[in-house]
Amino acid sequence: MSTEKNGSSNSTTISRRNFSTSEKSEIPREILLDFDPHFSTSKGLRLKSYKKMLMIDAAMPWFGMDIGGTLTKLVYFEPTDITPDEADMEVETLKNIRRYLTKNSAYGNTGRRDSHLQMNDVYIGGRKGILHFIRFPTSKMATFLDLAKSKGMATLASTVCATGGGAYKFENQFLQEVNLKLHKFDELDSTISGMEFIDAHNHCECFYWANPKDDSRCEKVPFDFSDPYPFMVVNVGSGVSMLVVTGPGKYRRVTGTSLGGGTFLGLCCLLTGCSSFEEAIQLAANGDNTCVDKLVKDIYGGDYEKFGLHGDLVASSFGQMNSKDRRASVTKEDLARATLVTITNNIGSIARMCAVNEEISRVVFIGNFLRVNTISMKLLSYAMDYWSSGSLKALFLEHEGYFGAVGCLLELMRNA
Repeated sequence: MSTEKNGSSNSTTISRRNFSTSEKSEIPREILLDFDPHFSTSKGLRLKSYKKMLMIDAAMPWFGMDIGGTLTKLVYFEPTDITPDEADMEVETLKNIRRYLTKNSAYGNTGRRDSHLQMNDVYIGGRKGILHFIRFPTSKMATFLDLAKSKGMATLASTVCATGGGAYKFENQFLQEVNLKLHKFDELDSTISGMEFIDAHNHCECFYWANPKDDSRCEKVPFDFSDPYPFMVVNVGSGVSMLVVTGPGKYRRVTGTSLGGGTFLGLCCLLTGCSSFEEAIQLAANGDNTCVDKLVKDIYGGDYEKFGLHGDLVASSFGQMNSKDRRASVTKEDLARATLVTITNNIGSIARMCAVNEEISRVVFIGNFLRVNTISMKLLSYAMDYWSSGSLKALFLEHEGYFGAVGCLLELMRNA
């Protein structure tokens, strides 16, 4: 293990892959997961002995950003181990930013902090603190930059680690408006890195839905993801990427589809006049897709027994809408539900075929498409189980769409 001093910035860089076996046996798991996320040990905590040795002197505040096509995700690390001396030296601007971010759950009309996802007692960069998870529509980036400028962000940090297409799209605006440079990190690298970190620090991160088609028996059940490899990740954002993960930090992209969360929201806005993802999901929750879709039983009068197709399965999405009478009677809620079912079924179908082809039994669905969207989670759970005769399991993670931003926060530590 080695450290290097940078004379110009007086910052400390930690070599994260040079721990000897004897050193690893002595360093706490929380610290090693921070600096060497692929290492695992059952050793007890000895944080105080190693905190100074592994401290990163990166300028606060510490953020990671994932600027997606529809939603921007921001992860903020709030240190809780501030010493009295540090508190005395801390500039007022930094204190004000911390108070503003942590004492509010809403920022303007569209920014939200998901307080139910907050993670306490997390060690990052040798510091102990709280991870806060914040989101806002990417279309409101100008509002975010105005807010950052008003809070004095540019006087505290010169670089922010960011991923997603927006890290390129808004790079010049960040520099011009708030004098912040965006250190761009690969989107898929950051997602996998963030997943591994969060799962290692949150023992109830992974879950599945049992009995997803039976409302009276359906329940959310924790899943032990401590020995996960290999598994497949289906990242559903504006579009969809599907990755096969074979070991810590080892993955490859196998396919994707342009029909994702952005497609669902765009079509719902077009068909129903809604203006937000939350509104679209609420409409879908009160709709009936069978008023819009053509089912197997609409064609065969019942089940198609030769191929084991149940009569209630969708045979043709929006297949009823060629009828003028049907179009006249359909509601906005029905259209929203049919749109959600169409997009979800397509994602599930592609994911199942990829999993079978790769001989993988665990499929992890992530991304903000699944936020407040139990309808899709249950549909995916049922589809994976039904079409594989029980050999495939659909898994979900509590921090669904924030992994890219977490990965960027870790990257900030690596580049401090």
